Amino acid sequence: MSNIIAYVVLILAVILGTAANGFAKGANGFTLFIPSILTAITIIGCMFALSIVMKTIPVGITYASFAGLCIIATTIVGVYRFNQMPDLYTLIGLTLIVSGVLIVNLLGKTN
Repeated sequence: MSNIIAYVVLILAVILGTAANGFAKGANGFTLFIPSILTAITIIGCMFALSIVMKTIPVGITYASFAGLCIIATTIVGVYRFNQMPDLYTLIGLTLIVSGVLIVNLLGKTN
């Protein structure tokens, strides 16, 4: 698989991981059936997508990219869906996470 396809699948994993986080919040401690099932399904899909990505991109880079992008995406979902506004220090930290993901992917060596 080419790197471009691997990164497309990685974005799919981020979308599924972010959805899982949103559904988990809505599952109310897994006391609500439908959000709990949706959480489980999206987590399984997310892990499947990550396993495909790791065939092409090294595990460390895959997971660092996934985790960083998922944090950013989940924060955005928190703002729009749950009205959770980040403060200045959170924004600074998120900026550092984005910087780290870019450094790992653009400047890091895989071998």
